[in-house]
Amino acid sequence: MKKIFGWRLKELMSNRESNGAPRAQVNSPAIRRDPNGQLDLNSVADVIQWFLDYDQRVAVIRHPKVEELFQWKQERSRAEGERVFDFNRAEDRLAIGIMQALAVNSSEQALHDWIGQLLNALDEAAKSNEETAAAYKLEMGESTASTVQEAARIPTERGRTDFLTSCWLEVLCTAEVRVLGWFYQELYNRPYAPR
Repeated sequence: MKKIFGWRLKELMSNRESNGAPRAQVNSPAIRRDPNGQLDLNSVADVIQWFLDYDQRVAVIRHPKVEELFQWKQERSRAEGERVFDFNRAEDRLAIGIMQALAVNSSEQALHDWIGQLLNALDEAAKSNEETAAAYKLEMGESTASTVQEAARIPTERGRTDFLTSCWLEVLCTAEVRVLGWFYQELYNRPYAPR
């Protein structure tokens, strides 16, 4: 099983606490549907909020280092002339991304494929980050005050940009996979499993 962001894929997709109780059934909000059978957006927001409050791999999006990284990424995208929707915070970007993913990928196959794409992006970003951190002896632990400042040790602008973009993607994809994996299981009565 591949190791991604320090966790094995099985651990990343697991919805169980250490005692084996399904996390999705303990204190989490229920998914509701509107009269047309579509996901009720308020219940989607409730689920995202629950993950932000109770799931460590999702809540990391609120960490000051991650917020700094997100703000750097937004500013960098604007500087490169990309049309960027301005989000106030990284967690807002995460929530909108999850809602869009659920709206666009409304069938089991489409959501399965999207989660697979996120896992591939996560895997690539994690490998790139590990290689870059090792090559430049970057301190990436919890004691590091700023990933953006630590990346200044990379001698080229392109190298810094690639590294910081991969750091952002690693955090974002980890959080999205956790939440979308839970939705997949709840919507289709089976856990997500790569094919």
